[in-house]
Amino acid sequence: MDINKLTGPELAYFGDAVIELLTREHLLASGVTGVGALNQKALRYVRATAQSEALERILPLLTEEETAVFKRGRNNHVSAVPKSATACEYRRATGMEALFGMLWLSHSEARARELFAAAYPPDTLLSP
Repeated sequence: MDINKLTGPELAYFGDAVIELLTREHLLASGVTGVGALNQKALRYVRATAQSEALERILPLLTEEETAVFKRGRNNHVSAVPKSATACEYRRATGMEALFGMLWLSHSEARARELFAAAYPPDTLLSP
């Protein structure tokens, strides 16, 4: 698959699943138990507002190419925004998802994991 031919929304679609996977893996490794608790804590990672905040932590770490992919995903026209986020937060979250989608599809799983760890430090989201 040529990831350069994928649109920002297509990369974000895949990146949403990547962030969900990394979140679930992280929560299980952190010792969180019970499906209800896992789902509740996962929301702290996958909501647009949380992703927008997480993006702030990793922006300084991004390469030029990664920043370009983030911007490519972020700059797409947004027709619907969830009630829990502003349009800006939603666009930034979509850009972050595009970044993670590109990393995973380009077989840079280690870099995706590194950025995920920087985006979501353990002390910021695991507390009740």
